[in-house]
Amino acid sequence: MKIKSSVFYKSSSKPKEFPVLNIPRFAFIGRSNVGKSSLINMLIQRKNLARTSSKPGKTQLINHFLINDKWFLIDLPGYGYSKLSKTGKSKIRSVINNFFSHESKPTITFVLIDIRHEPQKIDLEFFNFLNILKIQFFLVFTKADKLKSKSYQKKTEIYLDAVKKTINVKPISLISSSVNKNGREEILSLIQSKVN
Repeated sequence: MKIKSSVFYKSSSKPKEFPVLNIPRFAFIGRSNVGKSSLINMLIQRKNLARTSSKPGKTQLINHFLINDKWFLIDLPGYGYSKLSKTGKSKIRSVINNFFSHESKPTITFVLIDIRHEPQKIDLEFFNFLNILKIQFFLVFTKADKLKSKSYQKKTEIYLDAVKKTINVKPISLISSSVNKNGREEILSLIQSKVN
């Protein structure tokens, strides 16, 4: 897939504010500091389409980007940032729940996981939440450039086994790096298969 155009469309926090265009929607979500903004910018090949920040928890709204005038890339708030206030965590949880509980489900949800980390309770709970709602998701392991290939292959196997024990399904997964652009073609091919 060639990215010919990419524009910010709108931000929202409630279902009534979601875009009404009836086109495929592809959601990207993960824990704070997982490298989501960098991955999105790498996919679209623009440095600042999604804002990167040294401070986790920056994205607190749902950001919709219109790509090639044919599909939405949706940048969801990161979850699990421990330094947010109780009110801030509750707000983000509500925004995320509203998005996935809405009748207009995302075509595919890409859940980003830092490849260096062990399975976390909050991630496994989130996978279970998506599974209950019958949301199709793929795991994207980020920051692969931080590890040697033999190391990250073992880590992904451990992680996927933990997910399978939680939801009885072993999800499709991809290895990515926004530094060397690993995973870009695979993600775009998945998106292309769902776009007319």
